[in-house]
Amino acid sequence: MSDKRLHILEAAEVLFAEKGFDGTSVRDIAAHANVNLAMISYYFGSKEKLLASLIEHRAGYTRDIIEELAKNENLAPFEKIDRLVDLYVDKIFIHSKFHCIVTTHLPTMQSGEIKDMMADIKFRNLEQIKKILADGQKKKVFGKVDMELTVASIMGTITQVTSSKAFYYKVFNIEKNNHELYNRKMIPKLKTHLKQLLHAHLNINNHE
Repeated sequence: MSDKRLHILEAAEVLFAEKGFDGTSVRDIAAHANVNLAMISYYFGSKEKLLASLIEHRAGYTRDIIEELAKNENLAPFEKIDRLVDLYVDKIFIHSKFHCIVTTHLPTMQSGEIKDMMADIKFRNLEQIKKILADGQKKKVFGKVDMELTVASIMGTITQVTSSKAFYYKVFNIEKNNHELYNRKMIPKLKTHLKQLLHAHLNINNHE
């Protein structure tokens, strides 16, 4: 991907997170990226296609990692689970603006094409995660669990934490909007919690 194209995507990501898709114009994106309108048209064609490119840019990286993780024969089942937790927590905290777009703004969009695109991406990732869980069950490490709701528990916990920052600033006694300190405290805490939760939930010895 060219530097200019990536720069435009990153500018659009900031504005979509702050103002929503409908509240952001192509002119706004051009101004924020310091490019002319023709450049956006050249690279993307339309605002909706720009958003689709942003989604594919962020989601494609995650998809590739999960697929490689599912195929990796050198990692034990619980090692794969731990890496999965690290991947999702890091991804969502590092790309918090994109997560805001997905969880806050996309559900209100009128575009069925974008919603279908997101559904397809989530479905593909879920299928790879289910392979990881099924492999652990086959090796008699994991017990039988509801795979879809297990994944929902991971994502739901991360989303709750990231969408309730004002509350956790008070819990941790952190100055408001000190994102760096918040991340330093929350990321390791969240990773440890999710790993403990999933180890207890999946361990076959807890299903007998």
